[in-house]
Amino acid sequence: MKKNIFRTLSVVVAAAAVLTGCASKNSANGRTVEQIKKSGKVVIAVFSDKKPFGYVDENGLYRGYDVYFGDRIAKDLGVKVEYVPVEAASRVEVLATGKVDIVLANFTRTPERAEKVDFALPYMKVALGVVSPEAALIEKPEDLFGKKLIISKGTTAETYFTKNYPEVELLKFDQYSEAYNALVDGRGAAMSTDNTEVLAWALENPGFKVGIESLGSLDAIAPAVQKGNKSLLDWINNEIVSLAEEKFFHADYEETLRPVYGAAADADNLVVEGGQM
Repeated sequence: MKKNIFRTLSVVVAAAAVLTGCASKNSANGRTVEQIKKSGKVVIAVFSDKKPFGYVDENGLYRGYDVYFGDRIAKDLGVKVEYVPVEAASRVEVLATGKVDIVLANFTRTPERAEKVDFALPYMKVALGVVSPEAALIEKPEDLFGKKLIISKGTTAETYFTKNYPEVELLKFDQYSEAYNALVDGRGAAMSTDNTEVLAWALENPGFKVGIESLGSLDAIAPAVQKGNKSLLDWINNEIVSLAEEKFFHADYEETLRPVYGAAADADNLVVEGGQM
């Protein structure tokens, strides 16, 4: 009797080990398109405090340029979408740990990040910008020597200034809302992040101006998936290419960015269609 019990337990344990191994194999590179469709839901990381790209409106709904695209991804996959708020510094982590399927959080494609996640084709162009009070406008990086520059952790601004201008003292925050509050409170001379974002913020905050409109190289904003998730990566790439026929990202711009930028920006200088920079 005992032998039978032990034999049965051994079979159960062995079976569980096999199943666990299979699950690990399936989840190691993230959920495939088939698995997402079967679950009925795609999980996408977006910003909740970076208007007009990803933010939560007065009704508690996610809005913005990235969210507009996320809604379309879910529609074309034939599933519902769950948005997960993410901070800039944790965008890689949420993919690596399988907490989300896709990151659509104004994610600039860099060689360092590409070692840890897989980027799809780009859907926007971006460089760095610097916003500061008009009364003490920062117009070149050297104007920041001996002063504090406000940045968000894990951003290209942090990397750029650390490497190229170590003379500039960086005041770092986890969330963009905290960083902008610090600028308003005068805790730093300026703030740097994507030029598209600081321009939008300055337009909505009288007394502040983007004194440096383009800094560093012209980079690409792109969706990201877990490293090795070829199934989902290929699907997103095909989606971006197919959406070019209807000029989807221009429509996205008109819906989410034009109301903010007005005549201060040109869609053709920012939007990428079909993944072609």
